[in-house]
Amino acid sequence: MRRGESWQRPPAVAGRFYPADAKELTRDVEKYLAAGRAGGEPVRALALMAPHAGYMYSGGVAGQVFARVAVPERVVVMGPNHTGRGERVSVVPAGSYALPGGPVPIDAELAGAILDEVPGARPDADAHRSEHSVEVEVPFLRALRPTVRFVPMVLSGLSEKDCIAVGEALARAIARVGGDVLVVASSDMSHYLPDAEARRVDKIALDALLTGEAATLHRTVRERDISMCGVIPTTAMLAYARAAGAPGQPELIAYATSGDASGDRSRVVGYAGVVVAG
Repeated sequence: MRRGESWQRPPAVAGRFYPADAKELTRDVEKYLAAGRAGGEPVRALALMAPHAGYMYSGGVAGQVFARVAVPERVVVMGPNHTGRGERVSVVPAGSYALPGGPVPIDAELAGAILDEVPGARPDADAHRSEHSVEVEVPFLRALRPTVRFVPMVLSGLSEKDCIAVGEALARAIARVGGDVLVVASSDMSHYLPDAEARRVDKIALDALLTGEAATLHRTVRERDISMCGVIPTTAMLAYARAAGAPGQPELIAYATSGDASGDRSRVVGYAGVVVAG
């Protein structure tokens, strides 16, 4: 893929992770957002972390965290790479993500600044074709800001140092274009553990995340072998927030496991929603 090339990405997981019918998708997203709206007025935020599983499992946590923030016109969504395809720092430079109900445009100006500033960033479609971690966040953004435009990024194979460099460079790119930009890190927590064990190890990871220190999160997850799939984008998000001047610590908004939805607590996935206020 060439820089500036426009790509109209078709949905990869509509009908599986979320409804393929536009009206049903709208109803589901609004249902999940309703619980979060009960928590008070949305706040300006620099960044957040939200889960990316099928909505029946993680939609409640995602709705609570997205409803807590005032979504601006411009957003960056960073997800992990579950497919192994494409570039290590993969950016779609222009075009749109198609969703039931219509496409959501990619912010070509902001994507260009990211490609200029972020080390290793490359224009790439391969990492995004079948990747769900970015796609499932977009319906929530569109529901809260119908005119939103965003930059999809998929990250993989990055060291602690690499992640921090991505986050710091992202702060430079966003400062270059100016205005409010929300950075979303897409991540689930531990995978396929008994419920009590998942909650125990997820607390270890979340305690590290809530320090706001990118290196602390990355080292804790790696050293404790915690299966948090989005540790790379979340580490980059924390580095971004610190470089952008976050005035306080990240806040845990919600936590659940798949067992809360399915009733099967023998082998669960954990989900957390975190906001970094701006």
